[in-house]
Amino acid sequence: MSFSKIIVRSFFSSTAAQQLVKPPIQVFGIGGRYATALYSAGSKQKTLNNIEKDLLKFQDLMKQDQKLNEFVKNPAIKRKEKVEGLKSIGGKISLKSETINLLALLAENGRLSQINNVINTFKLLMAATRGEVPCEVVTAKPLDAEMTSKLQTALKGFLSKGQSIMLTAKVDPSIMGGMIISIGDKYIDMSVASKIKKYSDIIAETL
Repeated sequence: MSFSKIIVRSFFSSTAAQQLVKPPIQVFGIGGRYATALYSAGSKQKTLNNIEKDLLKFQDLMKQDQKLNEFVKNPAIKRKEKVEGLKSIGGKISLKSETINLLALLAENGRLSQINNVINTFKLLMAATRGEVPCEVVTAKPLDAEMTSKLQTALKGFLSKGQSIMLTAKVDPSIMGGMIISIGDKYIDMSVASKIKKYSDIIAETL
């Protein structure tokens, strides 16, 4: 039995529940395997939106509560204690059973260090379910409203019907000008720094 199906079996006991629901995009690594299994479990129970809210709530709580953050990350605490502790916390903040099971399973398997990775990967799966395509744009200076609007219009050419842009803008003065765009699985480097490097390499090869 595959790793993901073992995780799903820990969420539900019935044979039918062990059949994975395929997510809208494929994700990889440890975080991807747990997130995919959680997505499958949530799909069967029709609780995906609630699970996403749970995970965001827990992620925010970890940022705000130093004691919780230390409890989650401290490798000296026994796994059994972490399992029981997280079940108790999950109950107190009214998390869905699927979310509590995920936290307990991560604790039981010594994988709590991956919690943010799992949550962020699950967020990607949910964004894809809603047709949202993540796009990161890096510029040397902040984009103004007009430029942002024009950029969003241009980026729509990369989308399929029913999809929308989930734009994140970052500033990195080291690119000197132009922009670097990452949208879906595409990477477009139109930065001045990249062009200078390209021409410098060409000049170096001719010397």
